[in-house]
Amino acid sequence: MENKAYITASELAELLGISVSRAYRIIHDMNKELANKGYLTVAGRVPTKYFEERWYSGKELKCI
Repeated sequence: MENKAYITASELAELLGISVSRAYRIIHDMNKELANKGYLTVAGRVPTKYFEERWYSGKELKCI
């Protein structure tokens, strides 16, 4: 994955092979987790590092 701070729903959908609406739901859930930990979030985007930690146990991706 490129060195981007955030991943968008469309990028997430392409990466995981899911619909964009499902990707938004995943992002919403991850942003809710972050908000509960006291972090500020951006609607429709999730920090790339956090996504990689939650989805791939912190392994950096190189496919987008």
